[in-house]
Amino acid sequence: MPLILGTNSIKDTGYNVANSLRFDDGSSDSLTRTQTAGNRRTFTLSFWVKRSQLGLNEAIFNINNGTNPYGRIFFKSDNTLKIDDYDGSQDTNIVTSRVFRDVSAWYHVVVAYDTTQSTASNRIKLYVNGVQETSFSPETYPAQNFDTEYNNNSQVLEIGDFNNSQFFNGYLSEVVMIDGQQLDATSFGEFDSDSPTIWKPIDVSGLTFGTNGFYLDFENSGSLGADVSGNSNNFTVNNLTSIDQTTDTCTNNFCTLNPLITETSRTDNQNYSEGNTIIIPNSTDNYGTTFSTMGVQGSGKWYWEAQIVWNGTSSNANYPRTIGFVTEDYAFNYSYLGQDDESWGVAFHDLSTDGWGLDHNGSFSAISGATTMANGGTVMLALDLDNGKFYMGYNGTFFTSGDPTSGATGTGAIATLTATDLSKFIIPAVTNATNTTYYKFNFGNPAYSISSGNSDGNGYGNFEYSVPSGYYALNTKNLAEFG
Repeated sequence: MPLILGTNSIKDTGYNVANSLRFDDGSSDSLTRTQTAGNRRTFTLSFWVKRSQLGLNEAIFNINNGTNPYGRIFFKSDNTLKIDDYDGSQDTNIVTSRVFRDVSAWYHVVVAYDTTQSTASNRIKLYVNGVQETSFSPETYPAQNFDTEYNNNSQVLEIGDFNNSQFFNGYLSEVVMIDGQQLDATSFGEFDSDSPTIWKPIDVSGLTFGTNGFYLDFENSGSLGADVSGNSNNFTVNNLTSIDQTTDTCTNNFCTLNPLITETSRTDNQNYSEGNTIIIPNSTDNYGTTFSTMGVQGSGKWYWEAQIVWNGTSSNANYPRTIGFVTEDYAFNYSYLGQDDESWGVAFHDLSTDGWGLDHNGSFSAISGATTMANGGTVMLALDLDNGKFYMGYNGTFFTSGDPTSGATGTGAIATLTATDLSKFIIPAVTNATNTTYYKFNFGNPAYSISSGNSDGNGYGNFEYSVPSGYYALNTKNLAEFG
């Protein structure tokens, strides 16, 4: 069973969202569109969002990019959500009392305007995961019949940026604008009939979108800004490419690295990027360890990959450090994975004959015949919890002639887990060493190019090498079935 399940995606919902778009502030990613004249008083914005970084001002919607007048919807640096409109004075200033700090989950957000309403609090309604938010501080609503900049002729609507500085980090899917109607959350989602606390998306293609309305489903990798509402209100794509189209969505949430769980004894921070699939230390000799957002316990067979980034310097401190997994009891007070009984880490070491080895419980064991590593190479990790076996390989071949499909025999397994180990949650993890040597993770949604393309037996994931039969990517649909 999973350690952390992302909201809204633990079972087959009946309606499945195929794609999301991954934004990264380091790449200045955004989508832009120049509006025509529409309804500036009544409209609805809906989107599903999975955050990657916290503690920053991050724009979701922005109109007129900070030039007076403007409007925006964004996450503040204190992780609240703010809605504001500005026209020489603060016409709208609504900030949620709640915070949004779960980087493992998808949130559904609906912002519905109707400034013609006589009751101020009805002029803007905010829904999160199907429930209307009612607690705000501050809470300033626009004047009755206030004309926003949304749907204003010739104004530029931007997704993912404000003022060329407040770029969004994370994933967006099912992004919708309804011009001319104030809709509630039930137009875009519903509670699951079997699990009534789970909010899930519904098909929105039949909605009436209005003049400036659009529906971005991000399913066309060659035209990521394509509007599929029928209006052809397409967006210009800025710094986003086909590699930013992912299958990590609000109906199948994929594992990523978790910036909320890091080694607190280390003072040097690490930088997360590309939807938390890459982590890079700020400097050398950091040895910071981090977890992933999902863990598994007791059953299932799980597969993931990572691409090596290496500067070619041949010493222990300059190789990518250790990659592997930890149990839930890992103490985070060791320099790198493998120094205690609660972690397993595989690393390339500077030995008399350089090679890969397994670190566990403070002991290093060289892996026979595993002597090759290069920049751009791919490591493969296969964890069989049904039989307590761990396999690792490089560039398509498992070490020691490993056969992850050998079951209890464990042919070529580089580690065997005890019953005590298997009783705990086990979580993919990594220790990085320097800012020039690290791993790019691929739990099925890589932020780097894949030359071949392989999925698991359920059709999930995009991996460089064939997924062993019976092994699955770490996502919520597979966890619900096999975890």
